Amino acid sequence: MKFSTLRLISSKNFYISTPIFYVNSQPHIGHLYTALLADAFSRWKQIKKESVVFSTGTDEHGYKIQKKAAQENLKCLNFCDKISSQFKSLFDRSNIKYSDYIRTTQSRHKTAVIKFWKTLDSKGFIYKSSYSGWYSVNDECFLRNDEVEEKLDSNGNKVKVSMESGHVVEFTSESNYMFRLSEFKSRLRNYLSNEVIIPKIYLENLYNQIDNLEDLSVSRESSRLFWGIPVPSDESQIIYVWLDALVNYLTVAGYPDKNKMAETWPADVHVIGKDILRFHAIYWPAFLMAAGLSPPKKILCHGHWLVDNRKMSKSIGNVVDPFQILQKYNTDAVRYYLLREGVPGSDCNLNLENFSKFINVELANTLGNLYQRCVPFNKELIYPLYQDVKSELTHSDIHLIDGLNNLRHKCDEHFEVFNFYLGIQEIMSILRLTNSLVQEYKPWELVKSQKESDKKRIRKMLFLIYESLRISAIVLQPMVPDLCQDLLERLNVNTDHRFFDDAIVNQHDNQLKYLKNKTTVLFRRL
Repeated sequence: MKFSTLRLISSKNFYISTPIFYVNSQPHIGHLYTALLADAFSRWKQIKKESVVFSTGTDEHGYKIQKKAAQENLKCLNFCDKISSQFKSLFDRSNIKYSDYIRTTQSRHKTAVIKFWKTLDSKGFIYKSSYSGWYSVNDECFLRNDEVEEKLDSNGNKVKVSMESGHVVEFTSESNYMFRLSEFKSRLRNYLSNEVIIPKIYLENLYNQIDNLEDLSVSRESSRLFWGIPVPSDESQIIYVWLDALVNYLTVAGYPDKNKMAETWPADVHVIGKDILRFHAIYWPAFLMAAGLSPPKKILCHGHWLVDNRKMSKSIGNVVDPFQILQKYNTDAVRYYLLREGVPGSDCNLNLENFSKFINVELANTLGNLYQRCVPFNKELIYPLYQDVKSELTHSDIHLIDGLNNLRHKCDEHFEVFNFYLGIQEIMSILRLTNSLVQEYKPWELVKSQKESDKKRIRKMLFLIYESLRISAIVLQPMVPDLCQDLLERLNVNTDHRFFDDAIVNQHDNQLKYLKNKTTVLFRRL
């Protein structure tokens, strides 16, 4: 889809982001799903003619990176370059149309982080103190005593682990800078009460965490951690990796340039996985409030992907490599499956045995075959006009037209809260209804007739099918952009007429239209 012809409806950009992905290991299918949710939402906003800033990228500081780089005998930056390029390659291969790919090792980001730290410090929200507590290296997270439990490791030894993630924690005692997080309990509660979290099922746990908030350590001793951004005026300390990482959203918005910020901030929605909700819904809004900035308007939180109903694990050997899936299937098929099967409010299950069957039923059969069925009955490639068929419309025809006219609004209702799977169900329902209409019309019999009434019946059927395909293709663009572009080009739909306002039955054209002469299969079965 081409977006150069957008007519902007607002002076402020709609700002959507993924988290910046941690480069301690290569990307997996969950990372791709997060990016697809944001990409599909970004595309939908652009179909509604909104100007969008869509950011993604990689988080490249912290002890885990330092440790991994040493294990591979690489300099930290070289290690980050390698893994970050894999994420970028995955997103490009998956047709993720981001407008900014940010890395925390970029100089623009370092400038933003230092300015943000100085702002928090000047407003009195940072102080130095001795800190003792549990720290999860894997999660890059400080934990309270009631968030830690004792378990036996694989060797039968007692270890302390995070109750939330299950990762081993270590007791840390050191001199750190602290952030006055405990002062923000009431403000965070008020903030979250404004329907910020989508879906709401994650809200109660956040309230429980807010009740127990303590001040947060926001630095580590550089003797332990050197791979990060030093605290201004105190290079013996490195800024906490999560404070560093979260500022990326401001970096993209042009912080600290107030003029650039006005075009984009506050962020409209952060798209994240449920494992990092605490950082985005508690730490991040508190940091922003302390700095005198508005917190994000919405946070979309989604579940994890399971494989055959089991959590992905290297030890089990069921980690799914998204590059292998993209190589085996085509890009649109992978996009469609993940957005069709993914339900943000729960964990999702990836069953590769059902992948082809699922794609073939809806994309190849329900959508693709509907287009192909017209080919034998439209040798002249005519796209009939409404005024030529309106006098012949039956109750069934009008029922389909009403459904088509309501489809964009039904999709909008679902897409605006990231329930792409429900919008897809609405689209497929319309396409199945159109397919049933073909069975009712029996064009294979009508084409043998020389009666003018039967010829009109075929033209009416073609009008209804092409309008169903056109409107469905417009609202399906966020999920399967390449397939929809191909279909809309076959239907000879101008690129300026592929937007939300165009997804309605066309009753006003007076000039006869023709289809492009392209009879190859629209979507090949997998």
